Amino acid sequence: MSDKILVGHLAIDRVLYDFMINEALPQTGISLERFWNGFEQTVQSLAPLNKALLDKRDAFQATLDAWYKARRGTSLSFEEHHAFLRSIDYLLIPPSPSSITPLHVDPEIAHCAAPQLVVPADNARYALNAANARWGSLLDVLYGTDMIEETVGYEKHGTYNPKRGEKVFELTYDFLDAIIPLIQGSYRDVKSFAVRDKTVVMTLLSGAETTLNVPEQWVAYLEKEGVLSALVFKHHGLHVEIQFDAKSLIGQSNVAGIKDVILESALSAIQDCEDSVAAVDSADKVNIYRNWNGLMKGDLSVDFENRGKNIHRTLNPDKHFVTPDGQTLTLKGRVLLLIRNVGMHMYTDAITYRGEAIPEGFLDAFVTTLCAIHDLRKHEGICNSVEGSVYIVKPKCHGAEEIAFVSTLFAQVEGVLGLPAYTIKMGIMDEERRTSVNLQACIEAAKERVFFINTGFLDRTGDEIHSCMELGVVVPKEEMKKEVWLKAYEDQNVDIGLLLGFKGKAQIGKGMWTMPDAMKKMVEVKIAHPQAGATTAWVPSPTAATLHALHYHYVDVMAKQDELMTRQKASLEALLTPPLLKRALSAEEKTKEIENNIQSILGYVVRWVDQGIGCSKVPDINNIELMEDRATLRISSQHLANWLHHGLVSETEVREAFKKMAIIVDRQNSHDQQYKPMAPHFEKSVAFQAACDLVFKGRVQPNGYTEFILHVKRKEAKKERT
Repeated sequence: MSDKILVGHLAIDRVLYDFMINEALPQTGISLERFWNGFEQTVQSLAPLNKALLDKRDAFQATLDAWYKARRGTSLSFEEHHAFLRSIDYLLIPPSPSSITPLHVDPEIAHCAAPQLVVPADNARYALNAANARWGSLLDVLYGTDMIEETVGYEKHGTYNPKRGEKVFELTYDFLDAIIPLIQGSYRDVKSFAVRDKTVVMTLLSGAETTLNVPEQWVAYLEKEGVLSALVFKHHGLHVEIQFDAKSLIGQSNVAGIKDVILESALSAIQDCEDSVAAVDSADKVNIYRNWNGLMKGDLSVDFENRGKNIHRTLNPDKHFVTPDGQTLTLKGRVLLLIRNVGMHMYTDAITYRGEAIPEGFLDAFVTTLCAIHDLRKHEGICNSVEGSVYIVKPKCHGAEEIAFVSTLFAQVEGVLGLPAYTIKMGIMDEERRTSVNLQACIEAAKERVFFINTGFLDRTGDEIHSCMELGVVVPKEEMKKEVWLKAYEDQNVDIGLLLGFKGKAQIGKGMWTMPDAMKKMVEVKIAHPQAGATTAWVPSPTAATLHALHYHYVDVMAKQDELMTRQKASLEALLTPPLLKRALSAEEKTKEIENNIQSILGYVVRWVDQGIGCSKVPDINNIELMEDRATLRISSQHLANWLHHGLVSETEVREAFKKMAIIVDRQNSHDQQYKPMAPHFEKSVAFQAACDLVFKGRVQPNGYTEFILHVKRKEAKKERT
C-alpha cells in the first residue's frame, strides 16, 4: 500500500491526509474536495512566483558579493553604497506614509502593552503552558528565581521558607506602592482590606483607614462565604489580583492575610512552527498541526508526571469577578494565540505537486488557518480571538515584494476557506536586511493585514553578516551589539511603526531574552524594551512573562510612544554601516571567539539532529544555560564562516576546536540517557558532521540559513534509528 494519497496532481503523505480528514476538517464546514482542490490551484498559480522570488534573493546576493568583493579593504562611503543599492532595486524609494488599516484586531494586540511568549508548537505541554500564561503569581516567581539571592537563611528549601517569604513580600509591597498607591501609608502597613459602599478600604496597623490614591484603579472583587477573597485592580491596561486567605500557608505569614498577588502577564503567545521546532517530515508537521488544532478547538490536554504527581493539563477557563456596582467582570483566562508559519525558502515533500516538493509555507498557511476556523465559529466556551481574526507571523521575508506575495497567498487561503477578506492578519518579522532597509514599503504592502512588526535581532545579525560576507571581517559576536547599524535598526522599527499609525492598532515588538535562568538580570535590563516604545517583547517562559510584566507597569508605553514621535529618526546611513573589524585581535581573543561559537553550535545541533529538539537551554563554555534556536545558530555559524573566508582563522584551527568542544558538550549532556556522544568517533556522528557543515559550508548557504543542512542531517539520523 502506497504511503501517498493521490488527489488531482497532488501526492499527499497518508499521515497528513488522515489528519486532515479525521481531525482538522470536521466541523469547519469545508469539504475535503474543496480544500484540496483549492490548495492545488494555489500551488499551481503561486509556487512558480515563490521560486522566482527565491531566485531573486540569490541574484541579489551574487550582485552584493561581487560589488563588496571589489571594494574589500577600501573605505566604503555611504553615498556610493546607497547609490549602488538603489541602482539594483535592492533599496526602494519609501512610499508616502499612510496609516495601516487592519480591522477586527483583538485588544491584546491593539490596545495593551505586555510580554509575548514564544513557544515550540510541537510540544503540547509547553503549548498549553504558554496558552495559560496570561496570569502568573508574582509571589511564586519572586520566591522561585534568582530575584532573591540564596544566601544563608534565604534558601528555596522545603515547602516554604518564611525568611525568604518576607523578602518576597517586601518586593511585592514596593511594587504595589508604586503602581496602585494608597492615599497614605504603604501596603506593608495594611492589616485588613474591605469593600464598603462601593469603595475599597484599607485599615492600617495604626488603626487609621485609607483608600486608593486613584479610586478608579479598583475594578472588581470576590467574596467567599461572605469573606473578601480577591481584589482586582487595573493599571496601564493590565490587571493585578490580590488574593486573600488568612488560613493558607502564605496568608498566615502576613497580617493582612494576603495569599497571593496574581499579575496579568503574557497577553499573547506565538505558537511556533519555525525556528524553535525540528519538523522535517509529515509526522513532525502533523504533531504541530494537531496541537494547534486542539488549541483552536479548546480541547487540547496533556498528562505528565511532575515531582511524583500525575498532572492533567487543559486550557484555563475565564476568570469572573464582581464589579463595584454589582455587575460581572469576565477576564480571559488565556493569552491570545498567534501562529508562526515557516518562511518562503522552506519546501516540503509531505505533499508533492506533479512530483515536485511544494513551498512548506503554503501548507502551513492553509492548515493553520483551517484549524483556526474551529475558533472563529465559536459563540461560547473557550475562545481565542473575540474579534474573529487569525494571526499568522511570517518570518524571513526579504523586502516588500515578498510581503505582498504572502498577502496574496493569505487572500487565496481566505477564498478557498470562505473567510472574509483580511481575516488573516500578518505579523511582519523585521529580521532580514532587505526588509529593514525597506520597512516602510514592506508595511505598505500589507497595510490591511499587519498586526505587528518585530525586530528579530538574532536573525537580523545573521543576515547582516551574510549580506556583507565579501566586504571583510566582522567584529566579534559580543561586540556586534555595540555596532551602529544595530541601534539604528531597533530605533527605526519603532520610528516607522509610529509613523504608520501602529499606536492603538498593532504591536511594535522587540526580541527574545535568551538567558532563561537569569531573571534578576532580565528585570534590570529588559525594561529597555518598553522604554524604547515597544508594546511587546519576547520572553522564553511563563515565569519570565510575569517578571517582564512588571516593566509595563513601571513604563507607560503609550505615553512613551507619544514622546518618541518627536525624536530624530534613525538614519539610513547608520543602518547600512557594515559591522567590520577595525582592530587586530590577539590569538587568545580568536580562540575564545571560535570556542564560544562552536560550543553553542554543537550544544544546539546535537539535540536538534539526534533528538529533534528545536529549542533548548544550552550550557555555554562557562556552564551558563542560554536559550538557543535556529536564529542564534545562524549567527554563530555565519560568524565563523566569515572569519574562515577571510583567513582570520584557519580550517585546521576550527576543526580542532570542534573536536575539543565536542568532548565538553558530551560531558555537559552526560546526564541525558537519550544523548549520543560525538567523541571520539566524530566521523560517525551525524550531529557532529552537521555542525561542521554549518560552518564550513556556511558561506554558500542561501542567506546563511541553517535549515537546509539541519533537515538533511535530521532525516539521516531518523533513518538510522528505524
